[in-house]
Amino acid sequence: MEHTYAVILAGGGGTRLWPVSRQDRPKQLLPLLGEETLFQSTVRRLDGLFPPERIFVVTAAGQAKALMQQAGQIPAGNFLLEPSPRGTAAAVGLAAVALHRLDPQAVMTVLSSDHYIHNRDLFHLSMRVASNVAAQGRLVVLGITPTYPATGYGYIQRGAMLSEAFGYPVYEVLRFKEKPDETQALELLRSGDHFWNAGMFIWKTEVILGEFARQMPGLSKALASLDHAWGAPDFQSTLKMTWESLETVTIDYGIMEHAWQVAVVPASGLGWSDVGSWDSLFDVLLPDADGNIVFKGHLVSLETSNSLIYGNHDGRLFVTIGLDDIVIVDSGDVLLVARKDKSQQVRQVVEKLRQMGRHDLT
Repeated sequence: MEHTYAVILAGGGGTRLWPVSRQDRPKQLLPLLGEETLFQSTVRRLDGLFPPERIFVVTAAGQAKALMQQAGQIPAGNFLLEPSPRGTAAAVGLAAVALHRLDPQAVMTVLSSDHYIHNRDLFHLSMRVASNVAAQGRLVVLGITPTYPATGYGYIQRGAMLSEAFGYPVYEVLRFKEKPDETQALELLRSGDHFWNAGMFIWKTEVILGEFARQMPGLSKALASLDHAWGAPDFQSTLKMTWESLETVTIDYGIMEHAWQVAVVPASGLGWSDVGSWDSLFDVLLPDADGNIVFKGHLVSLETSNSLIYGNHDGRLFVTIGLDDIVIVDSGDVLLVARKDKSQQVRQVVEKLRQMGRHDLT
């Protein structure tokens, strides 16, 4: 692991967890699942894998100060600031340039700041295996065995098993399928040869920069300009001007769907969740005997089951009667009540509030 580095992508807004997650306090900065914030949990998960000086964070300038305060062990110079959101492809590219300048043999592990992982030991093992595979020139992704026909995740179709010299099953990737519809998702689930794309990638910086050159020449040219200007007095102005010209593209669409030499490392025992919506908390937090989850608050209920009650302080009392599969979220200034299967639509509410000029609530 001598030449391995962690890159945490921490610039997202998390609108599907509104009204708790807001522009000025996105979900990665919040203690959504306990005492630690999601970002702090992500950093702590890397203990024993990466020393702090080999952990880098890509984030928006407006979030950097709060993230630095939450992870004081990471050097301030390891925070790479995007002038504006341009998707994960640009964020990964910026980190790849920084690491390749630092260490031409660098293997970068790309992680999200807002994922939940229960099994840290398996995570460490998977990362070590993936780093060994990546060191041989492959792009590596971690795969989660799907448990239901999810339409919000990308899918990975596995091919033949690669050499067993890694001491762990590793497969070549036949194709990526981004966010299928319900019918397609059910077919992929039934096929038995697909994984969910967990959004955790491992590769050598020289390999991913080569893929940018092959598949995204515009971004590659911009990254080359930044590489040339790195450390110069006018670097920040060059970065801002270059960034404004970029399209907003994810690494999944921009690179992975048509990448060469891709491998998948199965990691289905991680206890993984992307904590991307209120209904995803049912995969993470423990319910009571009626299937209800209560976070920060007290519940007095009659005939209520399979519901989420999420308060903003421990003294809040919730009383429910005759509810099933309901999400109730109290952020202090907003009360959200939704059917569990409709809770991801809160981002449409956020957009509607912006159109109304209610930016104070978004």
